[in-house]
This record gives sequence, C-alpha cells and structure tokens, in this order.
Amino acid sequence: MLVVCFVAGILMHRAKLMPESAPAVLNAFIIHISVPALALLYIHDLKISGDTVLVVLMAWLYFAIAAGFFLLVGKYMKFSRSTVGALLLTGGLGNTAFFGLPMIEAFFGHAGIATGILIDQTGSFMVLSTLGIAVASYYSSGRPDTAAIVRNILRFPPFIAMMIAFVLLPVDYPDWLSAVLKRLGDTLAPLALLSVGMQLRLGHLWGNCCTLIFGLTFKLLLAPLVFYLLYVKMLGAHGLAIQVTLFEAAMPPMITGAILAKEKNLDPDLATLMVAVGLPLSFLTLTGWWWLLKSI
Repeated sequence: MLVVCFVAGILMHRAKLMPESAPAVLNAFIIHISVPALALLYIHDLKISGDTVLVVLMAWLYFAIAAGFFLLVGKYMKFSRSTVGALLLTGGLGNTAFFGLPMIEAFFGHAGIATGILIDQTGSFMVLSTLGIAVASYYSSGRPDTAAIVRNILRFPPFIAMMIAFVLLPVDYPDWLSAVLKRLGDTLAPLALLSVGMQLRLGHLWGNCCTLIFGLTFKLLLAPLVFYLLYVKMLGAHGLAIQVTLFEAAMPPMITGAILAKEKNLDPDLATLMVAVGLPLSFLTLTGWWWLLKSI
C-alpha cells in the first residue's frame, strides 16, 4: 500500500490530475485529523510500567543525539538555518507508526506490535509534539521567546489529542468511537504517501545531494549503530523488546516531521527528499538491521 500510494502521488502530479494546492490540503487533514485520531485511539490503551520507560527513552535520546550531530555538521558545512531545521525534523524523528508497525509485524510477528505502539505513541509522537514543534518554531521564526514556543506546542492538534487521551485513560471508549478513530487514523498512511509523492521533485535531488547524504546516513545507519552499541554492547540488553526498539531506531524519516518542516518553510525540498528517498532505501537497510538484531 505504501508503494502504491507513493507512486500514485507521483503519477497524479505528472498527469496534473490534482491542483498544486492538493498536498497542502492533505497535510492539513493529516495534522488535524489523522494523527490526533491515532493518539486518541492508542494512547488510551497504553499500560505504563518500568520497562515502558526504558523503551520509550530511545526516541528522546535519539532526538538529542540528532540535534548534536546536525548542529555540528551544519556548523562545519555551513548549512543554512532552514536546512538544519529540516534535518532535525526528518533525521531526528523516525517513521515508527504507519511504516514502522507493518515492518515490525513482517519481521518480528504480532508479538512485537505492542512495543512498536509504545515507542511511537509515548516516544516518537511525544517528541514530535513537544521538541519537534519547538524546533520548527525556533528555526522558522528566528528566536521566538519561550512563551511563543509553548503556545505553538499547546495549539498543535496532535499534542492536544495526546493530552485528551491521557485524561480519558480511566474512561472506556464505546465501540463506535473506537471504530471511528481507527478509520480516521487509517487515513494517515495513504494520504501521507500520496502527499509526499505529489511533492517529489527529482530535479531537486542534485542540489540537495550533500545534505541528503548526511541526513540519511545518520538516520538509517549511524544512529541505529549508536543505539546498538549502547543497548547491546554496553548495557547487555537483549530480548524481543530490545530488538524491536533498535529496529524502530532504524526507521526512515517521519513523514509528519517532513510535513511540519514544509508547513514552517524549513527547506521543504530537502524535507520531502529525506522521506521520498529514505523510504525505499529503508527496505534494504531494515533487512540488514533485522539480520543483525535477530541474534541478540
């Protein structure tokens, strides 16, 4: 489905079957409807424990490592402020939901899905809703004060949905509400890939080769290697939960992060390419990581 929607977006753009504003409309629907629906549905069913905290920590550490890496590389390579912001939002956030969960099921079976949801909803999703929106605000408008960043976070629809979901933890959802939220959440995958396909401009590839190489090398290879060395070699962690956690660390860039970068005008060409090139490449890199992780 991911490949079909991605290719469909490319073909629809080339055939001029949709207006130029179509990706912006799809992105708005994703941010305001699809992602909040997923938050309301899955956070409601989370069970918090000591092990949960250890697994969720990966996404937060990941973003911190990405920030250090891209700030240093950006300074050394003299990347623009907009480019550094785009790299942080795409290279620092993994596609742990609609791409990650199907891949976990394919490689590890249904037993790994619970860990994947945990990582996405209380890890990647919360990082996006807090640090991600703060980074987007900072890099898009110079140096906004703390109050402006907090306002942007509090007004971000996925963050609002996440807070509502936590408040509703003691409340049982009626079956019809769960069904509606699931249907709305299911729109994320096809609409997001369709949007990315529509926005893909291979003509922009040449001018972004350098930054794209830095971004995807970090996202698909270097960052997962750091977590493998930390979790497995240094801490001696093992088992299915750790395998899935490291597998999620190797996911391609988060589409929602790229959408946020584009909405804030943070090097939108690079943000789109990070997703468009990273997704197909990850089929190869994730297979390699699975071969490495299955033995721990």
